[in-house]
Amino acid sequence: MPDRILVPIDGTDVGFRALSFGAELATAFDASLDAVHITIEDGEAAAAVIARAERILATTDAETSLEVAPDLDLDFRPADRLGKDILELVAERGYDHVVMGHEEPPGPVERAILGSAAETVLRSERVTLTVVP
Repeated sequence: MPDRILVPIDGTDVGFRALSFGAELATAFDASLDAVHITIEDGEAAAAVIARAERILATTDAETSLEVAPDLDLDFRPADRLGKDILELVAERGYDHVVMGHEEPPGPVERAILGSAAETVLRSERVTLTVVP
């Protein structure tokens, strides 16, 4: 049973589906849920992501928190780097479960270039991961 759940959100529909699933999981297991939005933009786009996430979190009785983690020094965030950022949060804060949304890139070239943050977390085997399509 999870006690501390982390849901990284990226502003996509699949990310918000993962957040909804994470909220249901936290409620079912009386766990805490933290959502984090790692972004290179700290402006209107991040505010819109946070507003939508707040609406989702308002539907749960679980203990929740929501934060924006700006990394404004980077122009490009490859997925494996995001995966490593997530794993750092897991280690620093003691999460025992991560819920992430994941969509396959449209083709093998995009997959090779972009990679997958969820795949990075999964391959680490450091934390239980639920992937929401």
